[in-house]
Amino acid sequence: MPIAQNGAVSLHYDTYGRGEPLILSSGLGGSGGFWQPQLDALSQRYRVITYDHAGAGRSSRDVGPRSVAEMASDLLAVLDAAGADRAHVVGHAIGGTIGLQAGLQDPGRLRSLVIVNGWVGPDAHIDRCFAIRREILRASGRAAYLRAQPLFLYPATWISRHAAEMEAHADAALTTMPSDTDLLARIDAFTAYDPGSALATMAVRTLCVASRDDMLVPWHMSKTLARRLPDARLALTEWGGHAFTQAVPEVFHDLLREFYHDLTGDVVA
Repeated sequence: MPIAQNGAVSLHYDTYGRGEPLILSSGLGGSGGFWQPQLDALSQRYRVITYDHAGAGRSSRDVGPRSVAEMASDLLAVLDAAGADRAHVVGHAIGGTIGLQAGLQDPGRLRSLVIVNGWVGPDAHIDRCFAIRREILRASGRAAYLRAQPLFLYPATWISRHAAEMEAHADAALTTMPSDTDLLARIDAFTAYDPGSALATMAVRTLCVASRDDMLVPWHMSKTLARRLPDARLALTEWGGHAFTQAVPEVFHDLLREFYHDLTGDVVA
């Protein structure tokens, strides 16, 4: 299986399809499997790269606290190992923050950046949500944390229709999610992340995508982020929650198709 190294950390990655490189970076759970709904469409035009974040899945476990800059270096190390000098980057929430930081550290490596339901800088509502998730993990354990997780990620009607799927996902995630210590450290790193004035130096064309009904990261956070970046635009969807890339993947595909067509003339199938 392909492995990238960033110092002592080993990062498992997978590739799909052929074409210009496009790397997908997942959110808090860190598993590359999050992007399963996107693989068929994107791999028809791009060489898609997914990876497990440090501490998650098949990558090095129990890695301890890591800064956002170190996680961005992980993404760049995966690109190195995959032989990709430049790549389109798509990141969900925390994965979008990793992509943003990678663009600040080494903008020449990013062909473009898509940040899904992202944010930048501390926010009282996000802090409240993550405080609740921390408390569930500490007081009730990993299984309870995973059973509660869909409440933050999906619309209520979608959860009702996919109850069995949610149970199966929670069972599988017990083996892929970071250790409690690593997960809590990831939350701390990202809720505190604030690049400040460095955002004005971002030299990568960016699309900030958000869902209006996201109750974990309100859509106005993406609006603020897009306004602070020098070459960014905002695209909104009406329904799907924080994980709308999974709840309504066809909507996400349409937004990507439009962005990449405007950027390069490429068409996502």
